[in-house]
Amino acid sequence: MTGQNLKNHSRLVPLYHFGSYLLLLTALVAAFINLSKAADDELFSAAILLILVIAVIISNWYVRAFALKAQDRAIRAEENFRHFLLTGKPFDSRLHTRQIIALRFASDAELPALAKRAADEDLNSKSIKQAIRDWRGDYYRV
Repeated sequence: MTGQNLKNHSRLVPLYHFGSYLLLLTALVAAFINLSKAADDELFSAAILLILVIAVIISNWYVRAFALKAQDRAIRAEENFRHFLLTGKPFDSRLHTRQIIALRFASDAELPALAKRAADEDLNSKSIKQAIRDWRGDYYRV
């Protein structure tokens, strides 16, 4: 596996990110067409089908959002512990979750100084990642 860096650290899962959303979009369009062309005695079932497609779209969105939120909490705890092991202190309370998630890519040697700089200068996650010189890969992100 090639080492992770700023240019290749994001990950797309084609079947999920493109396939499932394309299928759901197709189902949504088809359900709208079905509802618009339904005869009076078919309106109820066509409306139920549209409601079900919308419910699946909402569920699909939140399944991903909830998994990422749980993972963000785990990363925050892990990185706070790593910072504590390196410095004897927890992260600065001014650091936001997005900043801490970006800091996970910093090596142990870079983490304390970069965390301080991120808090002092309120760096965004992109700036934090760009400032990392010795990239530490995260190969387990969902």
